[in-house]
Amino acid sequence: MMVDLEEEEVMEEITFKSDTVLSDVHLNIPNRRHLMVRLNAVGQPVFLSQFKLLWNRDSWQDTQVKGKKPKDVHIKNTVHDDRSIQDSCGKNSNGVDFLNKNESQTCPCMRIEALLDNDGDLDVVRRPQVSSETKQKEPSRNKIHPKILTQGAQNYSNEEQENIHHSTVKIEHTMATPLEDVGKQVWRGAFLLADYILFQCDLFKSCTVLELGAGTGIASIIAATVAKTVYCTDVGEDLLTMCERNVVLNRNLTTTEGGTIKVKELDWLKDDLCTDPQVPFSWSEEEISNLYAHTTIIMAADVFYDDDITDALFKTLYRITHNLKNACTIYLSIEKRLNFTLRHLDITCEAYNHFRFSLNDLEKLRDGKMKFIVEPIEATFPQFLVYERIEQLELWKIVAAPVS
Repeated sequence: MMVDLEEEEVMEEITFKSDTVLSDVHLNIPNRRHLMVRLNAVGQPVFLSQFKLLWNRDSWQDTQVKGKKPKDVHIKNTVHDDRSIQDSCGKNSNGVDFLNKNESQTCPCMRIEALLDNDGDLDVVRRPQVSSETKQKEPSRNKIHPKILTQGAQNYSNEEQENIHHSTVKIEHTMATPLEDVGKQVWRGAFLLADYILFQCDLFKSCTVLELGAGTGIASIIAATVAKTVYCTDVGEDLLTMCERNVVLNRNLTTTEGGTIKVKELDWLKDDLCTDPQVPFSWSEEEISNLYAHTTIIMAADVFYDDDITDALFKTLYRITHNLKNACTIYLSIEKRLNFTLRHLDITCEAYNHFRFSLNDLEKLRDGKMKFIVEPIEATFPQFLVYERIEQLELWKIVAAPVS
């Protein structure tokens, strides 16, 4: 009987436990673009990836002068340019079959019959190889072959130097990190937020913006192409150092409009901002004064993966908005992640559900000082960065204004 009880206790224990996570963004980056540049302070490999901006820079600058919205800018392409991904499933990244217009309008039965030989067997038509593919094939996706840049991020080959221009965002990041270091990776929510910033640049133009949980800083970098000042905040010296390096790598994107990015520490678990000059990425009194006096936009991208962290973020939003001198607009992006849990024996979205409950509680809040108006933003705006925009990505808008 004792043996049975011991076996029952063992079965109730979690037998598989792993906190290592890998962003889908890094899974979809071709191996040839993985450039290992250094080891960070905790010994993790740091990679440099380039993300293509789908804009015509000359047209973009014209719109800045004429006051047009980015939707008037010519978009080169709105699907992922990774051919190997598209070919592997017979569809592009938006799920559209590779059929021409006439084929798509014919009867499905006719299309099937056209693929059969005289004996009724399926006659598979091989895709003709492009000359570039015959010369050099990319390694298998389940194997990463990083190119190590021994002298750091500035020593690129001639070919890489040609690819570094104003239509590319260069981001240092890690891959396959523990859960507590996921901010060192690039996530799709940051791309969705960046798309919206570029689409609605008039809303961000000449503003002071605060990003919470900025991670690698890609959303802040994009915001600085139109905003006056961007406070790019997170917690952890190693992460903030990486973020600051990314700001330097992309100065060519922000210098045209004169946008300034200030990388600062902002811990959601603390009520006050760190002002100790001996602490890296601390705040000066002047910066704190400017933050509260001029900030009109707060944003956060894909930081809602843990209930405690979500609670801390909403408390921080409440505290900061009550200290601002002006009404502000908050933009929150999130990816609705489906997971099978043993507790429910079903597919659930617990982190997403908690986020929605927190949004609802914030909107219902009545403290006599602030009111919060929450509304979703449809993700139908153009795509300005190369990534897979899946239907699980959502963008939310919160207007925080003093009660009159």
